Amino acid sequence: MDVVSGEQYRYALTNFAIEEQRRQLEEQEKQTALLRARIALLEGTATDPSAQTSVKQGGSSVDDFSIKNAASQLERLLNRWAADVVRTPPASLSDIYLAALADITGAVSYDALAPDGASPIQVQNILRHALSELISTEIVNVLMVTNSAEANVQLTRIHEHLFSRNPVVAGVWRRQTLSAAVETCSPELTASVLEEQLPTLVKRLGDHTRGIPPILASAYTFSRMLHGSPSTGGPGGADAFYRSFVPEIGSQLFPRQIELVRRCLRSEQGEVDRVGTTVFPGLVKVSRGSADGQDNVQTVVRRAQVMCECALYAGVDMSMQ
Repeated sequence: MDVVSGEQYRYALTNFAIEEQRRQLEEQEKQTALLRARIALLEGTATDPSAQTSVKQGGSSVDDFSIKNAASQLERLLNRWAADVVRTPPASLSDIYLAALADITGAVSYDALAPDGASPIQVQNILRHALSELISTEIVNVLMVTNSAEANVQLTRIHEHLFSRNPVVAGVWRRQTLSAAVETCSPELTASVLEEQLPTLVKRLGDHTRGIPPILASAYTFSRMLHGSPSTGGPGGADAFYRSFVPEIGSQLFPRQIELVRRCLRSEQGEVDRVGTTVFPGLVKVSRGSADGQDNVQTVVRRAQVMCECALYAGVDMSMQ
């Protein structure tokens, strides 16, 4: 009778446990793939395997290119409106600038103005920042399903809860819920959002306020495109969703999160510079970590478009800022 040493026994037992764990993981992946295929069939999104969307390095899927193009179109629309306001201002540029700054920061600071008042470039970019925050917090980061702001917030919380437990289920729920969403935001909801987020600025804009609803309508279409279609980006092709972010005025410049729309002379000289305004939000793809209990993983899909302080206040005594 052969005798097996304790060390050999423990080695064999360890290998058996590892092999059993590997087999369980393979079975789990197989069941997940079958579930996703069944879900795609039920949703009517099943495709020929030979025509599946490929995934680039870094977890960025091909559909991200379409997202970037749509974001660029919305950005041009926003910039055109801000330029129109500056071209035919309904009030003094300084008053418009301070109104936007008050809504963004919650306080009016006359120290932010140069002796000659706000310049056109400062006003144009602070307007873009104000609308960027509105689009980010009230449209892209909220599931716009109904014309009730409170109901939309509750639906967004439900999605976040589902996502924390099972991203696949959350993805199915999100797409099915958005399939029954309103086609457009009601004028009442738009007016309510503007009154809540930009009350001071709206009073200064006069007739230019009429140019905001078309921008928000375009942002709503953009948001539905982000949240209403299948998106993968997590481990094993797990479901992911998108969130928007707007770097705060005066915050540090993080190259991985921001893209400067103008040269930053301070940074080129090795000096510290900060965010002057964010002219368009950035986008991140949120996916679950590979391990249970691991925090969500955020991958930057499109960096926020930012103008640094030195470019925004070019020609102004920066000691005043």
